[in-house]
Amino acid sequence: MKASFEACSRAKGGSIVGDGIAGLGDELGRENSFARVLAQVAPELLPWNTKADGPVAPLHLAHGTTILAVVHADGVVMAGDRRATMGNVIAQRDLEKVALADEFSAVAFAGTVGLATEMVRLFQRELEHYEKVEGQPLSLDGKARRLATLVQGNLAQAVQGLAVIPVFAGYDQSSGRGRIFSFDVTGGPYETADHYADGSGSPYARGALKKLWRPGLSLRDAVFVCVQALYDAADDDSATGGPDLTRRIFPTVSAVTAEGYRALPESEIREIAEAVVAARMQAPNGPVASLTG
Repeated sequence: MKASFEACSRAKGGSIVGDGIAGLGDELGRENSFARVLAQVAPELLPWNTKADGPVAPLHLAHGTTILAVVHADGVVMAGDRRATMGNVIAQRDLEKVALADEFSAVAFAGTVGLATEMVRLFQRELEHYEKVEGQPLSLDGKARRLATLVQGNLAQAVQGLAVIPVFAGYDQSSGRGRIFSFDVTGGPYETADHYADGSGSPYARGALKKLWRPGLSLRDAVFVCVQALYDAADDDSATGGPDLTRRIFPTVSAVTAEGYRALPESEIREIAEAVVAARMQAPNGPVASLTG
């Protein structure tokens, strides 16, 4: 019978501290890496072990595009556009690329959508499994390193054009600040200060972030910065989707603070997106940075 992530992570008696996972030996039952457990009991469920019947043309697969993260006074904000492309075709207009990692962290992805969504699910289980086994959550650095291991596991797929590039961010309870980690196809993690963007529209988004970010941003201002950066990315990159007022499709935005992870409601994002679009009617190129500031 084919296993699932959920079945493989289900613990005996609701907790596996001291008991191990039902059906596994003592040593494997106390392994704190869910990916390593999966590699032993159901390796076919690992995203990078998926076998194709023949050659895969990357242009025939959906790809997610632009994601970004911004540090603000109370933590960090992550955002992503909603478009997925398949070559020159828009494959999906409402894809969500930002997800909960755990209570104090978030993960976003760019790249091959099918593999990326499975990697995000595996990462969520990895963090949940570690906390069950060890009785405490991983540090933010530890979470970033676990994600890097999963990205590295996908290297063989990446060199065939099926890359998954995440961005990871969270609130570091030990230092009381938001932090951002980037990755490449070989793994990582690489901590980045203040802001970061990845995906096909990232060169344009990074330019906007450099001009708009400043220390001590409020959460609301950080969300404005994210939406402005995604608008600029969509303006120059055909694979990135901007705010779609006609279809009422807006960027996905999540915040992580000392209170934990929160996905911003559509009503809040819509208000900001509509304000950005209205301002662009008067200034199509967006806010102008001071030459002396």
